[in-house]
Amino acid sequence: MKFFIDTANLAQIAEANDLGILDGVTTNPSLMAKEGIKGTDAIMNHYKTICEMVDGDVSAEVFGTDFDSIIAEGQKLAAIHPNIVVKVPMIKAGVKAIKWFTENNIRTNCTLVFSAGQAILAAKAGATYLSPFLGRIDDSGWDGMMLIEQIRAIYDIQGYQTEILAASIRSPNHIISAAEAGADVCTCPLDSILGLLKHPLTDIGLAKFLEDAKKTEL
Repeated sequence: MKFFIDTANLAQIAEANDLGILDGVTTNPSLMAKEGIKGTDAIMNHYKTICEMVDGDVSAEVFGTDFDSIIAEGQKLAAIHPNIVVKVPMIKAGVKAIKWFTENNIRTNCTLVFSAGQAILAAKAGATYLSPFLGRIDDSGWDGMMLIEQIRAIYDIQGYQTEILAASIRSPNHIISAAEAGADVCTCPLDSILGLLKHPLTDIGLAKFLEDAKKTEL
């Protein structure tokens, strides 16, 4: 399973990349706003900086909701760097745009996905990635991991090449469950990635090793 970090914070991207396990980055308008990045030029430059930091796919989201604006924005984003993947919402115009991007060799990430039906449409249109929002599905009283399992089964049966990108991750356990459910990619905050490192027995064992090591010193 690939690991993407879901942020626009350069320091967090650098820290995750330094671990040696980072495969890419996802962002969205909310994450850009959180970092105080405003205006088209500033956003474009920020994406370029991220692409220069990470040797992997970087999802850059369009703001438009009609076909023409999605296409225009997507072309500008794709021109920033070869690693850019255009992030398109799961709406009627979005599916149409994904098909256009696919036919014109521009990779896409279909976002805001909450059902298997939407997943089928995105795959039929040729989306490179599909982003089911697990945390938000759980918040609504449904089971996000069951959706991942359902999409995995459909894609395997039908031979769809779209990669399942588990999004809206809330915890390290979410990452583990997404891997078990068959997600191809997991995008998550830095805290969730670092949380995978932690276990009380590791801390106890390390403390014991260090204590014993002191006994061997001359």
